[in-house]
Amino acid sequence: MWASRLTTSFRRNTTDSIVSSANSCTPTLFLQTNRLNCRKFRSIAPSNTQHQHRTNSTSATINGAAYQTDTWFNVPQNIIEKVPRRLHLQKDHPVYITRQIIESVFPTPTYKYHNTFNPVVTTHQNFDSLGFPKDHPGRAKSDTYYINSDTLLRTHTSAHQADVFRANISDGYLISADVYRRDEVDRSHYPIFHQMEGARSWDRAKIANGDVAAAILSDLEKLPNHTIQVQDPNPPFHDQRNPRQADHHSPAEAEAIAAHLKKSLELMVVEIFTRAKAAAVKADPNFVDEPLQVRWVEAYFPFTSPSWELEVYYSGDWLEVLGCGVVKQDIYINAGVPNQLGWAFGIGLERIAMLLFQIPDIRLFWSQDERFLNQFKGVSDDLSSLKRFVPFSKYPSCAKDVSFWLRSSSAAGGNTKANVHDFHENDVMEIVRSVAGDVVEDVKLVDEFTHPKTGRKSMCYRINYRSLERTLTNSEANDLHDEVNKVLVEKLGVEIR
Repeated sequence: MWASRLTTSFRRNTTDSIVSSANSCTPTLFLQTNRLNCRKFRSIAPSNTQHQHRTNSTSATINGAAYQTDTWFNVPQNIIEKVPRRLHLQKDHPVYITRQIIESVFPTPTYKYHNTFNPVVTTHQNFDSLGFPKDHPGRAKSDTYYINSDTLLRTHTSAHQADVFRANISDGYLISADVYRRDEVDRSHYPIFHQMEGARSWDRAKIANGDVAAAILSDLEKLPNHTIQVQDPNPPFHDQRNPRQADHHSPAEAEAIAAHLKKSLELMVVEIFTRAKAAAVKADPNFVDEPLQVRWVEAYFPFTSPSWELEVYYSGDWLEVLGCGVVKQDIYINAGVPNQLGWAFGIGLERIAMLLFQIPDIRLFWSQDERFLNQFKGVSDDLSSLKRFVPFSKYPSCAKDVSFWLRSSSAAGGNTKANVHDFHENDVMEIVRSVAGDVVEDVKLVDEFTHPKTGRKSMCYRINYRSLERTLTNSEANDLHDEVNKVLVEKLGVEIR
């Protein structure tokens, strides 16, 4: 949970505006005329029963393993089916290539790579081991996919942090993995995405004279230099805004850890954006380069203190790249390695891949269309051959509106009684995804109204249907939309207007 997957500034560069007219098919420019027949489309579009879970009343099978379920279970079948895909392990896939590039900055044996951890974890691993409060919103069923009350699909790679610290087999590590969160539907959000978690630790017991700060600064001197412009106006820590862990770290130790962390991640940024520039020049020999700039922004995360976000100035805007900080000492203590101290960071691989390859729609990462995949063949074996994605089509969109009254029995629908189950927007997003899958480009709330007499609330969402592979007819969009309406009524108890 280091940072939002794609920031607003980046999203502006990679998404189209919502279509202006509802319940219509809007034609757009075809970059390449290549239409598939309706029969082929039906083979890639979700069926009308896809929203149903292929589980019995007490268990669910995920990636070949059976798990007991209870009333907390909320993982739809379309998510379960994608768990085995693990894009970060598919050679020549953009997510795999992005992982390779980042790993090259953190060499073995100092850093060990962990890429195959099971996505099913316990609530203790995902939340408790990292110090998440019991009332943290990330624990809610509206945000997280639960198998049962104690088991879930990890929401971040940090779920494995304490276990790797406990194993204590290397000074540093990188964890790459698929992670899962219920979220909005648009071209920069997907319920499954890929993160990389990195950490570097030092052991007091292994340092001569116990001068940890000196040892860290010695390791800092061994790192390569760079020439990028860095804005870092704030002190290494601030007692009120961004405090050091005074009970565990001296000022010198906190400052040394911060310096090593920042230099390491700045070098990673140099590697990523140098390759992005090279790809841009290949696509356009007249590409105008600009000096690479980064800035450090104070932040808050439950498992680090002090903490920062790293932003990069790219293509005329500031892009939030990652979150990081000095690891909370309680995590080391609870992992059985109390003598260790160090830093950690987390980064979204799709976010970086979209920038590197100029991929405009996050759904494309899950495409099995050869027109997409063939563009990256051979890059894993020769990173210097990396080039920007060339769009093979831009098919028309079909926008449909759905308006409904919320249940009067819900708090959101007007009931003021305590403990009434609230409506959550992510429930709408999940139903749309489960019914229409990747045929949906985005879903936006366009209007809401509260009746002045009854207090009931009405919501209106615009669903933008657009296939990545062929033209979607208005009739096909209508069929999908009718099914969405039906399931909204069945699952949420809403009243269609």
